[in-house]
Amino acid sequence: MKLDARPDPDRLPTEPLARLLAVMAWLRDRDHGCPWDITQTFRTIAPYTVEEAYEVADAIERNDMGALKEELGDLLLQVVYHSQMASELQAFDFNDVAAAIAQKMIDRHPHVFGDLKIADADAQTISWEARKAAERARNRSGSEPAGTLDGVARALPALLRAEKLQKRAARVGFDWKEIGPVIAKIEEELEELRAELEAGSRDQSRVSDELGDVLFAVANLARHCKVDPEAALRSTNDKFERRFRYIERRLADQGRVPADASLDEMEALWQEAKTRT
Repeated sequence: MKLDARPDPDRLPTEPLARLLAVMAWLRDRDHGCPWDITQTFRTIAPYTVEEAYEVADAIERNDMGALKEELGDLLLQVVYHSQMASELQAFDFNDVAAAIAQKMIDRHPHVFGDLKIADADAQTISWEARKAAERARNRSGSEPAGTLDGVARALPALLRAEKLQKRAARVGFDWKEIGPVIAKIEEELEELRAELEAGSRDQSRVSDELGDVLFAVANLARHCKVDPEAALRSTNDKFERRFRYIERRLADQGRVPADASLDEMEALWQEAKTRT
């Protein structure tokens, strides 16, 4: 869309979504827009899209409704941004995006928008995944047959992607039925990592490979325990931060910083923090 004058906020649409779309079009206008926005591409904006999604999750974790409203707006802006760039290429626009997701939701909920009977949430999950698999098969290009692991995005955080890959494999029976072998696998992977380290390996790729195996096995344990590994690690990160800040405060009371303290001193304060944080 070619805009032929400087924008006047008072003349922008008043309906919120239409107003946001108009703002984005102005920001991208080659003659009157923002120099930074004009130079952006799908690739340069993608990291912001991921970051905003995490900030939404953080606001939810903190149960901060004011922050959640703001962060959802930032995330919506990302959708509008990508849609505007696509519309400039005449590929699709925001309305196409909205129409496509609405239709997808209708297609994936035949028990709501059709006559299919779904007994409970577990049955709905099975139906949902089956429909997603059928969609992937239809959308697959080339002659290679559809695979169980198709569509698990490589850009996902590694821990989350590990869990999703394992869930996909489990659906076709590639999984342990009991938790014992899962724990045994972690111990096996730790032994292999220990052996590599004790051998004084100078090949960091081998150490990285063995450590990756340990992390993958731990993600599998989280799945079997029905624990979200990302959420569990976030919680532990927060706990570590609280306890280390306690160490800093206690040392500050003595006019010191952690670099002035011995490891034994900090360990004693850590144990103290465990009883108080």
